Amino acid sequence: MNQQLRVAAYAVCIRDGQILLARWVARDGTKRWTLPGGGMDHGEHPVDTVVREVGEETGYTAEVTALLGLDSMTTRKPRKLGPGGDFQSLRVVYEGRITGGELRPEPDGSTDLAAWHPLDAVAGLDRVALVDIGLELWRERPAVGRVDGDERTHG
Repeated sequence: MNQQLRVAAYAVCIRDGQILLARWVARDGTKRWTLPGGGMDHGEHPVDTVVREVGEETGYTAEVTALLGLDSMTTRKPRKLGPGGDFQSLRVVYEGRITGGELRPEPDGSTDLAAWHPLDAVAGLDRVALVDIGLELWRERPAVGRVDGDERTHG
């Protein structure tokens, strides 16, 4: 069986009752809101990854203020990895604080828009599960860095 692990880092940035989200564009053109962040480059520290990704996707400069936790998800990806392909995504979730820059969309990237959303409006957004996971980690701050039901398998 072919296996692949992707490690990524994401930021939960909350300011004045609003959360900063980036709109992810899937290969099929579907658009859903997600936390700003993305894949870690080889040799890069996850803190540096999330700071870089927030800048790329939103135009903001950010600093990490806390490690909130980890999220792990496995899924079958037969086209990318061949028959029986198994993909695991390990996502490091940080709390971030915006320190500068100006809000703008990512140029030529996997997201096409960045925006602040009121926390009470998030439930009505077309979003990926990571948004809810990040908010739960931010609210609960679990000692082990994992929320109940965190380990999911999608297939």
